[in-house]
Amino acid sequence: MMKDYFVKQSIKSVEIEEFIRQAFPLGDYSKTEIQRTPLGIKVIIHTNKPGRIIGRAGKNINEMTEALKNRFNLENPQLDVKSIDNPNLDAKIVAKQISSALEKGYNYKKIGNLTVKRVMGSGAIGVQIIISGKLGGGKGLTSKFTEGYIKYAGHPVEELVDEGFEEANTRPGKIGVRVRILKEFIDISGEKRNYVEKAHETLRKELDEAAKKIEETEGKKAAPKEAKKTKKETKEKAKTAKTVQKKETKKAEKPKEAKPAKKETKDDDKKTAAKKEEKAADSKKK
Repeated sequence: MMKDYFVKQSIKSVEIEEFIRQAFPLGDYSKTEIQRTPLGIKVIIHTNKPGRIIGRAGKNINEMTEALKNRFNLENPQLDVKSIDNPNLDAKIVAKQISSALEKGYNYKKIGNLTVKRVMGSGAIGVQIIISGKLGGGKGLTSKFTEGYIKYAGHPVEELVDEGFEEANTRPGKIGVRVRILKEFIDISGEKRNYVEKAHETLRKELDEAAKKIEETEGKKAAPKEAKKTKKETKEKAKTAKTVQKKETKKAEKPKEAKPAKKETKDDDKKTAAKKEEKAADSKKK
């Protein structure tokens, strides 16, 4: 009896979720939570755009509460709408956005690459997008877009990986879109970390510490090299100064050599010979 009761309740929760999804196709619907309280059943709707679900003056919510009461026989149903802080990290919303883009006729490769970059830029550890169906041509194709680190099996998949699936109705046929996003990871110490803030900070600190250590080691290695260079430069300067001093001392010690007498030219010899001949002729006449 108890087993049948819980099975019926789980089936009813799935039917309620499908009914809400069909009622708000354009509201970027993510998921619903059903809580049983003493006052009645509380249905929490997680969405990216709460304004579309609430409607003007709560018109849509009033209609939805009446529909849930009449269709599923719920006693005093209460609807609550919660907005998602970061819709780029919600796998169901991302899958819905991709499926709507495919229905509009966008290229699946462009959409896959852009969404992967957007999700990783929002602070995810890893993301995987699988698009399968008649993407181009007669045959069916499957294309995967992955980046970062992501779990595929084991208990961490159920606990840490957020998964969403949507279908796009196009002219060639249906296209399935499956999105997996890993937002949290378990540290070596066993603690669960939110990657959006803490993991980036830890990685930056580790990188800064590593860079400081590298700078210190390089500085220690460079110091003796610089000292050797300065010693070589001082030695070379001392050598040049000594050579200059030696040259100057040699110049100062050398006496000035007497300039050699100028040789008499041939014209001067001829003139002297002519004068002697004249004197000899004068002496004979006398």
